Amino acid sequence: MPSVISDVTVTAADAASVVGPEVPSKNGRFRKLTNSATWHPGTHDHPRSSSPSGSSTDSMNQSFNVNVGDGWDRPIPNGVFGAYETEAGGPRSRAYARIQTWGDDPKTAQFPRISKSVELMRHSYDCVVIGSGYGGGVAASRMARAGESVCLLERGKERWPGEYPEDTGDAMKQVHYSGEFTPRWLPGKVVDGGDPTGMFHLIFGNGQSAVVCNGLGGTSLINANVYLEADDETLQQEAWPKEIRDRKGCLKRYYEKAAEVLEPETYPEDWPKLPKLELLKKQAACLSMEDKFRRVRQTTRFRNGPNSCGVEMSPSALTGQDCTGLNDGSKNTTLVTYLADAWNWGTDMFCEVEVRYIAKAPSNQPGYIVYFAWHGRNRGHFKANLHGDLMWVHARKAVFLGAGAIGTTEILLRSRDMGLELSDKVGQNMSGNGDIFSFGYNVDDEVNSMGRPFPSPYHPIGPCITGIIDNREGHDNPLDGYVIEEGTVPAALAPFLQAMLELLPGSIEPTGEGLVDKLKANLARVGSAVLGPYFRKGAIGKTQVYLIMSHDTNQAYLSLKNDKPVLEFIGVGRSDHVGYLKQVLEKATKAVGGTFVRNPFDALMGEQQVTVHPIGGACMARDGTGSTGVTNHQGQVFTGSGTEVHSGLIVTDAAVIPTALGANPLATITALAERSVDLYAKENGLEIKTTKNETLDLFGSPQHSHHRSNRGWKDRVEDTQENAKIISAHTTIETARRMNDAGFGFTEVMSGYIHRDRGLKRDNIDTYELAARTAKSLSETARFFLSVQSFNIRSIVHDPNHKALLTGTFVCPTIEGSPFMVQRGDFNLFLLDRKAPGTRNLTYDFDMRGINGRKLHFHGYKVVDSSVALSPAQFWRSTTTLYVTITEPLPESLRRCADADECGLLGDIVARGIMRIRPEDFVSEAMTLTPTGSSLLQKAISAGNFLTFFTRKSLSLLLSPLTPLQYPSQTYTGFVNNTPPTTTYKIKARDGVVTSLHMWEPENPMIEPKNLFMVPGASVDHQIFALPTIRYNAVNYFRRAGYRIFVPVHRIGMLMVAQDDWTTFDARLDLKACLEKIRGDFPGSDGEPEPTYIIAHCMGSVALSTGLLDGTIPGSWVKGLTCSQVFMNPIWNTMNMIKIMALPIPADRLYRLVAGDWFSFSTGKNDSLLQKAFNELLRLMPDERKELCNNASCHRCTLALGRCWNHRNLNEATHRQIDRFFGGASMTLMHLLMKQGVAGGVMGNGPLFERLDTLDNIRRLKGIPIMLFVGRDNAVLSPESTERTYEILMDAFGMGKGGGDNMTVAGASGDAAGTGNTAGKSAGIRYHRRVVPGYGHLDCWMGRNAWKDVYPFVREEVDRVVRGEKYHFHEPNDHFKRLVDSGKLLY
Repeated sequence: MPSVISDVTVTAADAASVVGPEVPSKNGRFRKLTNSATWHPGTHDHPRSSSPSGSSTDSMNQSFNVNVGDGWDRPIPNGVFGAYETEAGGPRSRAYARIQTWGDDPKTAQFPRISKSVELMRHSYDCVVIGSGYGGGVAASRMARAGESVCLLERGKERWPGEYPEDTGDAMKQVHYSGEFTPRWLPGKVVDGGDPTGMFHLIFGNGQSAVVCNGLGGTSLINANVYLEADDETLQQEAWPKEIRDRKGCLKRYYEKAAEVLEPETYPEDWPKLPKLELLKKQAACLSMEDKFRRVRQTTRFRNGPNSCGVEMSPSALTGQDCTGLNDGSKNTTLVTYLADAWNWGTDMFCEVEVRYIAKAPSNQPGYIVYFAWHGRNRGHFKANLHGDLMWVHARKAVFLGAGAIGTTEILLRSRDMGLELSDKVGQNMSGNGDIFSFGYNVDDEVNSMGRPFPSPYHPIGPCITGIIDNREGHDNPLDGYVIEEGTVPAALAPFLQAMLELLPGSIEPTGEGLVDKLKANLARVGSAVLGPYFRKGAIGKTQVYLIMSHDTNQAYLSLKNDKPVLEFIGVGRSDHVGYLKQVLEKATKAVGGTFVRNPFDALMGEQQVTVHPIGGACMARDGTGSTGVTNHQGQVFTGSGTEVHSGLIVTDAAVIPTALGANPLATITALAERSVDLYAKENGLEIKTTKNETLDLFGSPQHSHHRSNRGWKDRVEDTQENAKIISAHTTIETARRMNDAGFGFTEVMSGYIHRDRGLKRDNIDTYELAARTAKSLSETARFFLSVQSFNIRSIVHDPNHKALLTGTFVCPTIEGSPFMVQRGDFNLFLLDRKAPGTRNLTYDFDMRGINGRKLHFHGYKVVDSSVALSPAQFWRSTTTLYVTITEPLPESLRRCADADECGLLGDIVARGIMRIRPEDFVSEAMTLTPTGSSLLQKAISAGNFLTFFTRKSLSLLLSPLTPLQYPSQTYTGFVNNTPPTTTYKIKARDGVVTSLHMWEPENPMIEPKNLFMVPGASVDHQIFALPTIRYNAVNYFRRAGYRIFVPVHRIGMLMVAQDDWTTFDARLDLKACLEKIRGDFPGSDGEPEPTYIIAHCMGSVALSTGLLDGTIPGSWVKGLTCSQVFMNPIWNTMNMIKIMALPIPADRLYRLVAGDWFSFSTGKNDSLLQKAFNELLRLMPDERKELCNNASCHRCTLALGRCWNHRNLNEATHRQIDRFFGGASMTLMHLLMKQGVAGGVMGNGPLFERLDTLDNIRRLKGIPIMLFVGRDNAVLSPESTERTYEILMDAFGMGKGGGDNMTVAGASGDAAGTGNTAGKSAGIRYHRRVVPGYGHLDCWMGRNAWKDVYPFVREEVDRVVRGEKYHFHEPNDHFKRLVDSGKLLY
């Protein structure tokens, strides 16, 4: 094209009258233009040079006159250019044909993203818009401007210019096909394949097929941009509602509103000539229709600068790639107009969302529930769940359907099947808009209609359609009108075009050609075959593409077969009118020496057409009732065959158009949508703001924030909570985007049985299994379909919480409100379990909302503990079994508490059960594992980091016995219950040894204080009763029951004097001294010393027994006894017996020879080589798999004393810091303990080792009520220890008053309030024995749930003896009761 224009002449009677606005010229210089201008004849038609430059030889001699009043019409939208607008400025290099990036910062994303991750979706909006084409875009933009909160759902993905496919390979990846494939030689078959979110959706039909687009922007991304208003005769047909047909021109103002946004204009006269346009003009003359030929208005831009909505645009690079998406940024799609405007006014847009159906919201809520399948996060690998476990969003006021004629009709059909009352006309009266697609192959002239991603600026293709033969007027029957347009074939199809045109049947060769003409035609065919479709002189380079729009019979219908939409276009390809139009095209082709080839579908499948403009299916009713249509004139959907409509359910797309338009429909679709939305706004008192946007920063934030409706206080509170979570999730996502972080995600399906029962309060495996069995018997099934996404791989790998977001659905029909939406939930991968040592949990923690508005909380965890060690089968069971608790919701401030064992379990219990991963679902889950990142390398690194982390954590649990030992830590962690004594006394025994006595005053002023003496065992101190790592320890428990607690630290406990070879026999002196102190300083109410009730544990109990049996401690000083694990008959358990009896040298003597007289239960990384080697050897001690751990101090305790606990009863903090609660033992003490355990009775010191449990000594115990209890799983002492003592006492003193009681307590002896179970007790029982299931040795006092499993029955016995048989303890309303009632103390 000419690079300069010389001799510009302005002619007018008055220069002032001609001067118009200053407009930049094509070479960048500004000129003054008048209201119209004309090319001089001869200049415009000057023959073009065949030189490569495409310039005419005398281009410098051209002149351009600007005259007022006549000449060519080139409308400039809005009359003037904006502040940043300029024309193209001459031929542009190939680089401008594809936008490489929309931003300047290389660290940010290359392309804008105005849609949001589904993780950021709210549960409800004022308006939900389905689809993002012209109808959907209009609804979203106008409702957002009206101040409504708007959610837009789009099936396809978001792509911007620069991201659209260009070659065949890229395009094929974006193909989705569905419908009923009906080739003429085979029976029809329903098909559905390809990428369900791909751009190009081919819908096979019987009689006519359709091509539409999935993507943010809808079919506007791939249409030909033609803005052609429907003629009045068409709009006045009987099929239209009277509100339109009887009001001629009623759509004019809405066409104008659409044009203001889409800015249509004709191809500029001063731009390069386009061969295909010139050929169409020539063909129009051959058809005697030159007066009907013109350049058509289109939404392609031919200048730089922001469009009407503020999005920066570029002039067309004339690639001809419109039908696969223009990458040059020149196309005013809805993406860059209505949708960008909607985004700027606060609309939330979500992609890869396939709406399935719409239902009325439950009666307690207004509006509609929109159910959809989310294709993101590779959820499509779960084929059964994708469309079975649907997500949803609540539209409080309105739903606008803009999914296209086929999409909207499909949704309405399925909605009707799901119970929504609709007209019977849904799916009927569809039309292909009379589309006919054909070719003029190998004509005489160069056409250049093959699109190229990077065309030569001197040989451009042009926009897809630039010219039209408009033959709609002047017919007796308006249905005879039609338009003919030229077109282009995108580069993705160009390689196949020649073979298709040559081989398909039905082509009509030109007649009357001479030998030379035939030779030229054949050479052109060979040229294209050899040199490719872009050979300018080849047959493909000389192929004209035709698109006709006319009027068909509107007899097509859409139905669902196997839940898939199937089109039936009856008689479309057989009508006489179609035959006539084909003759017109054949004549036009013959006139220019070409071969007429009908569309490939017609030739290949027999009497088949293909349309790119499907319309109808939810047509406007001609009489305002549902008996003749689906919607009224406003697009409101009828509830049946009458006049009543669904309030707020509105169709705004081509589905409402009742007849073929005989023209490209985008202008009419947009105008009708503008009209429907305008009428809705007026009916509901909404004002649609008309404020112009500033230039939009698509990488920034919208200029208008999300609208918050004026609703009730409860809704506002929920909105505030939801906003906080959305902001947090948005910050996470945006931070990852800005930092260019890689992420990782997967999708998971779990199913099982959940029983609804508010009484299932215990948090243990037995409770979950009971609930699951009950649920299974009642068919109370449950299932979730959740996507897990970490946007920053570093957070899930390195953060201690290993956290990711959860999004999806939970279905449990027995819980009212199902299905539940899960949004912004928390997933934690291998989270350290604070409740159990050496345990990692996979946790699922989220609020979920039902369709009835009900909100519940879901907490589930998979337990991976030491039971998986060296057992792949158990590892599979652990990682695929989820223990589920569903509770009533709590405010976020209470849910995120610091004083609970597990915040996710707080709240009133609704249901519990178990869910599992099925093997087939696991296979699908593995296929969804997907790294995210801006480059292939980033994705590979992300995948490697995640898989390395997962493997490392898995192996550390699977191979836990072989992992590095865990040594004591320097810092204190998990100390949640600091229980310092009120006073500490130093006590001197009669032999001069000084020990400690700690005292705690009672905390219950309502109860008379009583003294309680609690004696710890060997190698420990008062902390076993005042344990700081559990929230509710024994001292807490008994203080609130009105007892003054005394705990001695005797000479065989955690004191420095313990190394001086003291024994249990010696420790009796400390206990006597302590009792003397208590009796002297804390007498009874009468001022006299009174007997003290004593609770003694293990070797503390043995030491006490020696003092009582030998008379050192008078029996009259003792009110009663509770002996934990043992009293006067210690008998070691099996493993301890083996350590004593199996070795040729006693273990204590062997250790004394090797390492000295003192064995410390603590150790460290800096210990001696001998001790560290010893620690490694201790790994080999045999034990049950579930009791394995790698804590070095725990191993040393086990060696010396035996395993002191069931690990599952300790919490992580206790086990991790076990060294802080244990000291050591001298070999002298160990020697005596070994002798006593073998002999089965208490002894004095050596060398005599006298037995003290003689009958005479036992008589000293007469009259003392004694309760004995032992953990059933005690691995230190045999349960026979207490059983033998019980039998001796019964034999020695008989049944006594009221007899004895020997029983096993099943789990908890008390209820949640700690009142206890007194069943089986009668007044005056003197001796009791209890076996506590599930407990071992020290965990009876140090266990996290001992507050309810052990303490209550001990307190009951103390109360019975101290305060009398009729005494009943009443719980004080204190901190601990609140902890219990709130569920913060798990059990």
